[in-house]
Amino acid sequence: MASRLLAALRAAPATVPALAALALMVLWATNDAGYPLTHWAPGGLIVLALLAIALAVVRPRLAEIPLAVRIALLCLAAYTALSFLSILWAAVPGDAWEGANRTLLYLLVFALFACWPQRGATAALLLGAWTLALIALAAFAVLHINAAAGSATRLAALLPEGRLVYPAGYANADAAQWLMACWPALLLARSPRLPWGLRGVLAGGAVLLAEVALLSQSRGALYATPVMLLLVFALLPGRVRSFALLAPIAAGIGAAAPAVLRVGEQLEAGHRGTTAIHSATLAIFAAALAVGLVVAAGAALERRRAPLPPAAARRVHRGVGALALAGLLVLLIGGWAAAGNPLTRARHAWDTFKSPSGYAANSTGSRLTSGLGSSRYDFYRVALDEFTAHPLLGIGADNFAESYLAHGRGSETPHYPHSVELRTLAETGLLGALLAILGLGAALFAVWRALRSSSDQLARAVAAAAVAGFAYWAVHGSFDWFWEFAGLGAPAFALLGLACSLTPRAAAVRATSAAGVESPPPAESPRPAESPPRARARGHARLRAGAGLAAAILASAAIVSLTAPWLSQLQVQSAARIWVRAPAQAYARLDHAARLNPLGDEPYVVAGSIALRRGELTHADREFALALQRTPGDAYATLERGAIASTRGQRQAALLLLERAARLSPRDALTGQALDLARHGRRIDIAALNRAILRSAQQLA
Repeated sequence: MASRLLAALRAAPATVPALAALALMVLWATNDAGYPLTHWAPGGLIVLALLAIALAVVRPRLAEIPLAVRIALLCLAAYTALSFLSILWAAVPGDAWEGANRTLLYLLVFALFACWPQRGATAALLLGAWTLALIALAAFAVLHINAAAGSATRLAALLPEGRLVYPAGYANADAAQWLMACWPALLLARSPRLPWGLRGVLAGGAVLLAEVALLSQSRGALYATPVMLLLVFALLPGRVRSFALLAPIAAGIGAAAPAVLRVGEQLEAGHRGTTAIHSATLAIFAAALAVGLVVAAGAALERRRAPLPPAAARRVHRGVGALALAGLLVLLIGGWAAAGNPLTRARHAWDTFKSPSGYAANSTGSRLTSGLGSSRYDFYRVALDEFTAHPLLGIGADNFAESYLAHGRGSETPHYPHSVELRTLAETGLLGALLAILGLGAALFAVWRALRSSSDQLARAVAAAAVAGFAYWAVHGSFDWFWEFAGLGAPAFALLGLACSLTPRAAAVRATSAAGVESPPPAESPRPAESPPRARARGHARLRAGAGLAAAILASAAIVSLTAPWLSQLQVQSAARIWVRAPAQAYARLDHAARLNPLGDEPYVVAGSIALRRGELTHADREFALALQRTPGDAYATLERGAIASTRGQRQAALLLLERAARLSPRDALTGQALDLARHGRRIDIAALNRAILRSAQQLA
């Protein structure tokens, strides 16, 4: 076994840096799903280094890479370039730079996994290692919750309002993190090429992942699941095997689900929930163990029995298909009976989704079935309005926040549109959407070829499992802000790239590549006399040198682009920690942060806020003015400058600034109150204003 694995790694050496990249993504999964800049920016440098190592050790020929994969790479690279160009027209250039860097990270990840061919064994190693790591992390999360059951404070941090947010920090992202691994676990467990014990572990792990996801009570996950079922059974081969495996897994999930849902109900009602947590822990592990043993036993029997004759195999296939259809009808009828009139349910869902009262529009009862009330309808309305106003190039990467402050109607202040598709349209326009569609379409075509053309049964199974993980991210991300979580987006593009790497390569190209020689020209096309071998060799050498120089320049630019904002953010965080005891040092670090990130306004905003706390109004006004030079639409800096002018008795300047702040954020009650005071000739108490801002931020959080 070990010798076969080593032989497979020698045949696909790019597996080693890919494994290192997956280890990084598992690390992100343990802490905020890689959302903070200080997490994913250094990770981007690591991925860039791994890609450089792979290029240096196993340099791929362009002709080796399937055309569909090349198109996908080109489109994603063009989309990344467009994101960087959007800095030029973005209202908040610093945010656009951060958004472009995140897109660069996804490009690097996809290239690392897609450019080199994988075999079934090495691809299974990559996908299996990541999936098993997520299963282990999910098991740890359950045990961590169980250990915290006796502490109300710890439970409030792990399950606020009865919804699990650990370790992603956001309940919907937490659910997506587990379910992105659940689908590969389920589809890998059906492969007869894997050991029967591993298939049992993966099947039990799928139950565990689904139950932990259910602890987050994500409505997005609830509605993404039937879409995924439809995609899996409609598009992926092996439907009978999928159903045969899904039956025990669904039974295990259903058996433990009531105990799991009871945890959220108890905590949301204000109870301690200790007994419910212990019962749910026992139910989760018991269901996972039972399903794992059943699947492992079935897999062991399958390996021992002789293959069925073709006629008998067809009869079994038809029988299982009929059973699957009957099961689907039972589920539909049962769901219809449980949910009531579907038209009434659909009308209620639409009314709550569209309601301006947001979450308050939902009916009482379970969060998962009470309605679709949230502020997303308003987010989507503003995003579409921005796309209509800027149809070709959009408003700039990650520049949704200011638009919503100015035009939104809800009580929330989102930074992102909460939809991958609407993010693409609103922030990069039709050009960005076209590049995304072409790139994704080319990548999925490459995956389709891997599913249909590969002669390796294990490779086909891994391709199906990997693309299912990516598909879940895309489906659930259609109504949430998952692009911004590097711990979700990077694994998604890694899985898509891994599926692309299993696309069959041309045998002739592989052979000549392995020999390390150029393909000879066709016999009927002799070399022209004016192109002797030496001249051709010199031409190839110049071409390689030019490509190497261009790659070095692009890599250097990427290093600078990822490093500067990261180091700047570290300086900002350091200053925020030390300003009370060492204000001069904090100001110096913030000044350094502003130089490192010449586009962001955060160092100046933080410096101005510190100066206000210290009563240094002149210093604060100067810092906020510098922030507005970089981001003229910063409502907070404008409000603070207006309050400072009011305190100094500069009534006209205060009115101008506060009126502008009110235009930038018309729904902000504190800005309206400050403007009303200034209009009546009263001075604003800056300390009271900032205490109110802090209270409002804490309530929103």
